[in-house]
Amino acid sequence: MIRVLVVDDQFLIRAGLVGLLRAAPGFEVVGEAGDGAEAVHQAAATRPDVILMDVRMPGMTGIEATGRILAEAPEPAPRILILTTFDLDEYVYDALRAGAAGFLLKDSGPERLLAGIAAVGGGDGLFAPSVTRRLIEAFARRPEAGAAAELGALTARETEVLRLTACGLSNLEIADRLFISEATVKTHLNRAMSKLDLDSRAQAVVVAYESGLVTPGGPRP
Repeated sequence: MIRVLVVDDQFLIRAGLVGLLRAAPGFEVVGEAGDGAEAVHQAAATRPDVILMDVRMPGMTGIEATGRILAEAPEPAPRILILTTFDLDEYVYDALRAGAAGFLLKDSGPERLLAGIAAVGGGDGLFAPSVTRRLIEAFARRPEAGAAAELGALTARETEVLRLTACGLSNLEIADRLFISEATVKTHLNRAMSKLDLDSRAQAVVVAYESGLVTPGGPRP
């Protein structure tokens, strides 16, 4: 069972998400919150596996709540899946930098939402959709996004795996491209993330863009 905390300031949306999860096998709703401060409290009290986090809420935003929850949570920390109405929302970019595991649009549909929660709950980053790449490309162009990461500590293979990940390839696609096993891809990516002190695949992609390893709007592999 994947234990889920639902956070949204709109009651009808929150109630719909809770109803969907309770009707689906394999999910348990452990709590719900209508703002960021309540989300921080509920996360500490219920220890969910996954948090569905709205971005724009009164008081403490979803971004602030994401940072607080991940900073204060004991291991294993919950995986935070951002839900937003907008596919090019600067707030979502900031949430990814804060450590969120990924994001989905609220109009993604029930099957996509449940699959996304399952993927994030299983330890994957929900980053493959092209809409997510567009978001990162848009906001990696910002002047303040120029804090280049120190990539010199990475091996050539770790760097290449990070680059292909940022281009939107799955672990299996990277394995086929580099003629290595999928497990080896995961090892290289995990080592790269450890060296760069990153907590999620989404953060790794952001770093790849901010460091110039991948160019916004550049050719795809």
